[in-house]
Amino acid sequence: MTNKAKSSYAISKQLLQRLPLYLNYLRDFADREGYISAPLIANAMKLNEVQVRKDLAAVSSSGGKPKSGFAVGPLIRDIEKFLGYDNIDEAVIAGVGYLGRALMHYKGFEEYGLKILMGFESNEELIGTSIDDKQILHVGKMVDMCRRLKIHIGIITVPAGAAQEVCDQMVEAGIMAIWNFAPVHLTVPDHVVVQNMNIATSLVILTKRMAEKLAEKEDF
Repeated sequence: MTNKAKSSYAISKQLLQRLPLYLNYLRDFADREGYISAPLIANAMKLNEVQVRKDLAAVSSSGGKPKSGFAVGPLIRDIEKFLGYDNIDEAVIAGVGYLGRALMHYKGFEEYGLKILMGFESNEELIGTSIDDKQILHVGKMVDMCRRLKIHIGIITVPAGAAQEVCDQMVEAGIMAIWNFAPVHLTVPDHVVVQNMNIATSLVILTKRMAEKLAEKEDF
């Protein structure tokens, strides 16, 4: 694959969605000193072999060896570098309810290049407390703190009715990427990126796929 072809292929949204899955599989792979082939990965993950080979070729710095495949250790490092996991991005979270607290507790984010520094809340009972040494401050301090610390990633886990107001505050604070868990469409300027995590939509997709599998089973 030429550099030009690599560049155009590398911007695929689908590729960015698949690479973390490859990375998780490779991290669990027993023989990190050895090699792994695209067919083996494709079979284990139930993906198209040609697609897997193209994906890995797009990010591998050395390329695979005929009949052997890709060196596991270097491939892990190449994927981590491509995804930016080797650089830690700092983030804040607005809304420290059940979901917000769970995200603040989760220690695995740093493996993927994300570190949550603190949370912001309007509930007076939570303000001044902390979760795993991450302080919870009043939401009114969010703009100033994000500006001073030069935070560029914000996570929204507030109720839908408060999400746009919190979003506007994040934009005012200089945040350029928002991970939105609220079930609402957010309006942002062109320079701000929003990634929506709609749990209801995911559930619909899950139940729809389950229904299809059940229908297939009944046909046999």
